[in-house]
Amino acid sequence: MATKIRLQRHGKKGKPFFHIVAADTRSKRDGKYIERLGSYNPNTNPARIDIDFDRCLSWLKTGAERTDTANAILKYKGVVYKYHLDRGVLKGAMTQDQADAKFDKWMKEKDAKLEGQIGNIAKAIDADTKAKFKAETEIKEARAKILLAKSSELAAAAAAEVAAANAPEETTTDEAPAAEAANEEATPIAETPATEEAAPAEEVKEEAPAVEAKAEEAPAAEEAKQEAPAEDKKEEAAE
Repeated sequence: MATKIRLQRHGKKGKPFFHIVAADTRSKRDGKYIERLGSYNPNTNPARIDIDFDRCLSWLKTGAERTDTANAILKYKGVVYKYHLDRGVLKGAMTQDQADAKFDKWMKEKDAKLEGQIGNIAKAIDADTKAKFKAETEIKEARAKILLAKSSELAAAAAAEVAAANAPEETTTDEAPAAEAANEEATPIAETPATEEAAPAEEVKEEAPAVEAKAEEAPAAEEAKQEAPAEDKKEEAAE
């Protein structure tokens, strides 16, 4: 029976985690499996991997196949490297002590590198947190300034409305006597020109009959002038 080391999906949508299992190649991805070898959680940073090192190595020695993701996980944990060292010991390329020393050295280097990566990740997370906190603080300060400006504007507007509401009452009470005094002063000034203007109008009316009388006297004078020569002629004829 051909076996394969692969991942079996669990979890929920958007946040999956996987079981590392040894299963028959003919079974479904999430179907029955022969043995569970560990777990893989990609939702953390760095990803969390827990495996049974000895059982994974045993399945490799029995000839179990590996999927690409399962092979990468086993390489990361050193199972594949240990498998190659043991094969070198079987072939006589090295002793078991030499193989163990090489594996221990590799594990120490890997752990130191992993600690450095974890430290860098922690620093990046800390810097990101500080940057977010600073940005949020600036936003809050800007909002506080805006609210303070709006409150001051509203207070000024309210004060202006109160002043405007009180101002008309005072002006009306002060202006009322002034308006009455102005009306009293304007009344005699308006009546005086009217009487003065009425007098010339009466004089014009009185002068009009005199002009008519002169106009009537003018034809009478002309008639007298015409009669005077006629009388002179009669006197000359009588002589």
